[in-house]
Amino acid sequence: MTDQQDERRNLSGTSVRTLAYYAERAEEFRARTRDHDVSQNIAALLRHIDGKAPFRILDFGCGPGRDLRTLSALGHVAIGLDGTTDFVAMARADSGCEVWHQDFMALQLPSRFFDGIFANASLFHVPTQALPGVLGCLRDSLKIRGVLFSSNPRGDNEEGWRGNRYGVYHAIDAWRVYISQAGFVELEHYYRPQGLPRAEQPWLASVWRNAAE
Repeated sequence: MTDQQDERRNLSGTSVRTLAYYAERAEEFRARTRDHDVSQNIAALLRHIDGKAPFRILDFGCGPGRDLRTLSALGHVAIGLDGTTDFVAMARADSGCEVWHQDFMALQLPSRFFDGIFANASLFHVPTQALPGVLGCLRDSLKIRGVLFSSNPRGDNEEGWRGNRYGVYHAIDAWRVYISQAGFVELEHYYRPQGLPRAEQPWLASVWRNAAE
């Protein structure tokens, strides 16, 4: 087996184990996150998209479909993507939106298709060795000057397993390097929840424009 084949197998195993974690807890996760308020994040994405609404938006890692419902209710064409079979079924039923069943490690996205991508609490599951490829796929699926929103649990660039979930906990400086090298320019970043001391803001949110020509 070549080093490249071994790397692909390891990444696939990471994804399978993390997806299994969510599959075992799908109903619990839906109940626990149903009422989370991410309106600040949705507003941050939408205010930076050029042109006139409605926009075509990919909810990347849509989970049970909470944010698909919100985006659709705002009049946008929202499409979900998730690797967990149960979440895909929930999101389709609950939102009425189109939802694609795709593993983050094996994306097949249309080119120059989306005005915006909403990646809320999803990209941190991508190992750093796979992150450039995943970000490149997202960039290529955005229209020129399209907008990527990302929110991840922040940290000091720790990477590895927490139980059966794989995660990378980026600091802003390291996160900037990955996103900038993928062809994006920063529009803004902030920490959540609003109004708390930094030590009590575990989430790093950032907004980026596709700078590729």
